[in-house]
Amino acid sequence: MPSIFTKIINGEIPCYKIAEDDDNFAFLDINPNAKGHTLCVPKKEVDKIMDLDEEAYMNLMAFSRKVGKAIEATVPCERVGLSVIGLEVPHVHVHLIPLHSMKNATFQYKESMGPEEFEATAEKIRNYLK
Repeated sequence: MPSIFTKIINGEIPCYKIAEDDDNFAFLDINPNAKGHTLCVPKKEVDKIMDLDEEAYMNLMAFSRKVGKAIEATVPCERVGLSVIGLEVPHVHVHLIPLHSMKNATFQYKESMGPEEFEATAEKIRNYLK
């Protein structure tokens, strides 16, 4: 059965898309630690990051860096943190989290946002990437 991320990539589940290339896809986390919290995932469904081949791993990291720099330029924050945990969904995903303090990195505190704010945030990041 496809993961929820595969369903998002395939357009079966809506998302606030940030960026896409041939191998990777980025979208806003709908349960964000902070405004702008983005997930970068490979299009190929692989459970664990260390199971990616080296080329796919390096490609995902370069894609995540590009998206992270766009977040840092458009979302007010001290810096953008990167986290790979992988227990929530069996599909590799890189969390890019705008950090204001360490609490943003703990996954215990969540930011409440409405659809308009999600779309406005996604649009700002997308426009920077253009």
